[in-house]
Amino acid sequence: MYKNTLPVIIAIVIFLGGCTLAPKFKQPKAPVPDKWPQGDVYKKAGVSKGVPRVWELRWEDFFADPGLKAIVRMALKNNRDLRLAALNVEQARALYGVRRAELFPSVNALGTGSKRRSATDLTLPRQPRTTKQFSVDLGITAWEIDFFGRIRSLKQQALEQYLATEEARRSAQISLVSEVARVYLALAADRKNLKLARSTLRTQEEIYNLIKKQYETGLANELDLHRARTPVETARGEVARYSQLVAQDQNALNLLAGSPVPEDLLPRGLEAIKPPRDISPGLSSEVLVRRPDIMAAEHQLKAAYAFIGAARAAFFPRISLTTALGTASNELSGLFDSGNGTWSFTPRIVMPIFDARTWAAYRVSKAQRKIALAQYERAIQTAFREVADALAVKGTVDERLAAQRSLVEALSKTYRLAEKRYETGIDSYLGVLDAQRSLLAAQQGLTMLRLAKLANRVRLYAVLGGGGQ
Repeated sequence: MYKNTLPVIIAIVIFLGGCTLAPKFKQPKAPVPDKWPQGDVYKKAGVSKGVPRVWELRWEDFFADPGLKAIVRMALKNNRDLRLAALNVEQARALYGVRRAELFPSVNALGTGSKRRSATDLTLPRQPRTTKQFSVDLGITAWEIDFFGRIRSLKQQALEQYLATEEARRSAQISLVSEVARVYLALAADRKNLKLARSTLRTQEEIYNLIKKQYETGLANELDLHRARTPVETARGEVARYSQLVAQDQNALNLLAGSPVPEDLLPRGLEAIKPPRDISPGLSSEVLVRRPDIMAAEHQLKAAYAFIGAARAAFFPRISLTTALGTASNELSGLFDSGNGTWSFTPRIVMPIFDARTWAAYRVSKAQRKIALAQYERAIQTAFREVADALAVKGTVDERLAAQRSLVEALSKTYRLAEKRYETGIDSYLGVLDAQRSLLAAQQGLTMLRLAKLANRVRLYAVLGGGGQ
């Protein structure tokens, strides 16, 4: 009896291997130039001999500072945002499993047993008074045979959404690694400026105390005394401001790391940090397709294509099959005797005539594909702009640093000459005050430019897709 089911099973397997109604996916052309921007601004930001490409460096090789690498490891282990991204991946993978399981039938089994004893006068001669009955029922309930690929399209949509979620997790990791490095460098720069502010405060207090003594002995006037107090209060305010920034940087670093960062891992100053390695962007902008956010947008676009296939399949008949297999025996040993089995199936066909919801779902699927395409193209354009901005900084920051160093050197000499002119009585203390204020601003600007160079190197590594391994 069961051998008759073999042709039916073979036919179902053949139908399940059919094609879907989803449109064929075509890789959209990137809406950006093939090459990176050219010109004087970018002349020093191109490919350099011996400089590795971003995809050749894991983050452990890109970062050279041991304290920074240790904090990045803490963040990858403990950061809650990254943990949520990983949990989203698990959820998407489970949803894909649900969609995939719909391709296969659900088999249910039900076993029953009974025992009955009859009266002697109601029992035939030589027949037992006690009768035992056992039965097993196997059934497949409403198994939809995917003739037109509706379930396979939904499964493909779930798969692409899962892959997009995985790329989103990689993108979150890149953001986390680069943000840890950015805050670490900012903390180093703020500690450097705090050290400078404290040194300036001590110097200005010494000068103020000296002028105060001169005022008390009649060698300085009251105007010079009040002018000398101005840089003291300014430096005191700078100390308070950079103390606040240092505390906020440490708070941000603790949040990113997911736990308090030990003091011995924190940077002492910007000059003590081992800089990240220099990298090359490559010759072509095609490297952008390696970025996980762009890959995620591509998977979402493919998911939209698959959803169109499911929406198209909804216009065609939906066929489901209900089967039942029953076996009964009065002895356990005969339970699976083929002579005692029965098999039946009941097909159910739903033929759509007109359903406004089906048409609406189809229109929605086409709109979603257009939205996904626009999001994919926007992701590429945004990535190109981010890389171009980072290359513009890379091509000009060294010249800015050289000019700032020269400015600091010139203002240092100006400050020393202004002090000598005041001490000899040639100029008033106003000249010293102006020179000191300009020198402090230039020194702080030099520190921020050094920070900008290191931070931009990290930025370029991240926008090229580095750090997501």
